[in-house]
Amino acid sequence: MATPYEVEHNIKPSGTPKPNIRPDMSSLFALLSEIQSTNPHSLPTPADILASERLVADQLNQHLINASSPTQTAFLESLLQEISHTMESPPEKIQGVPQSYLDELERVPKKQLKEEDRCPICQERFLGDDYPLVVVLPCHGSHRFDLECVGPWLLVHGTCPMDRKEVMKRKVVEVVEDSEEEDDGGLYA
Repeated sequence: MATPYEVEHNIKPSGTPKPNIRPDMSSLFALLSEIQSTNPHSLPTPADILASERLVADQLNQHLINASSPTQTAFLESLLQEISHTMESPPEKIQGVPQSYLDELERVPKKQLKEEDRCPICQERFLGDDYPLVVVLPCHGSHRFDLECVGPWLLVHGTCPMDRKEVMKRKVVEVVEDSEEEDDGGLYA
């Protein structure tokens, strides 16, 4: 079976196909497209939000089953604990980022990836894929993920899985006006 990259770019798969370690998230994307509306008066129901959280939890549980280290296990369990907390008292709206945000995330060129670099979620080496699609989150330059792994989390939560900072927040630059200058009424000398 061809990878999404190969299908999108009309590349014929070469050799033995690699097993897909990532669960299919098409049902999550379909659900999110239904409940994310541009109508400000149309809010998703708690059941819709709960369903989206369950789908992301299913993805993380799949990775937890295949966890390769205690560090990965602890990381995935912390993400699942946050999802569990959200499922107990779902918010009134999805807190995640829009798909356009995922499309605009900074991509990491293959040349900048090291052989030992791994996705924190699936623990697969980035260079283990012929066409890695690695993104870096704006909160920290070292927070790199496979887009297929971090995308569902960001669509539902909108925070970095590593440090839980909101990824859509921009740094506010405070402008300080110098009060010592005289007001010349907008005229220049």
